[in-house]
Amino acid sequence: MEKINLDQKLSLFTDYWNPRIIGELNGQHVKLAKLKGEFIWHQHEHEDELFYVVKGKLRMEFRDKSIDIHPGELIVVPKGVEHKPIAEEDVHIMLFEPASTINTGNIENELTRKNLVQL
Repeated sequence: MEKINLDQKLSLFTDYWNPRIIGELNGQHVKLAKLKGEFIWHQHEHEDELFYVVKGKLRMEFRDKSIDIHPGELIVVPKGVEHKPIAEEDVHIMLFEPASTINTGNIENELTRKNLVQL
């Protein structure tokens, strides 16, 4: 058991859309990621995802609406719900999701990250 400093962990990488694992609990991964630009439309058939914004403003697009998430706020995207994260500026997020979750969900492309680095 050791405490984790989010700012220190976030300082260890600069790339976008490439989550890093910073902890594990009850079959869940706690991840950090930096986002900038638009991601892809995707869904996770079996996993819910929790996005907690540490820095910046994240816009989560859904097919019927969009929601802005600011620092200190979070959103839970239920399994099976198609979504697209958008970060118009640098956004730092913390994710809580089952260890089986692939970042691009039902889509596999150049943004897919299957073997995540643990910090």
